[in-house]
Amino acid sequence: MNIKELLLNGKAFLALLNDFAIEAKNVIIQDEEMLFVGANNSKNTTLKETVCIEGKNEEGIFNFFGTLHFNLLDKLAVFEMQGFEKVAPKA
Repeated sequence: MNIKELLLNGKAFLALLNDFAIEAKNVIIQDEEMLFVGANNSKNTTLKETVCIEGKNEEGIFNFFGTLHFNLLDKLAVFEMQGFEKVAPKA
């Protein structure tokens, strides 16, 4: 399962990337593999985890902090952003 691809299917996540001029290929969901460790052992079909999504553009790196809501059966993912930080590019 690739959460990034599922998030890119939604208009809200694409709009977030557009707002920050970030291309989808420059997005990384940190510790994505670890998100499914607990989900595979659970009877719940939904996953709700706090995540950090890193996006890069010419201005630097943006770390988006928020909650990922993921439905395992329907393969739907939504990111609810609570905040972000900008890290200047290294000279």
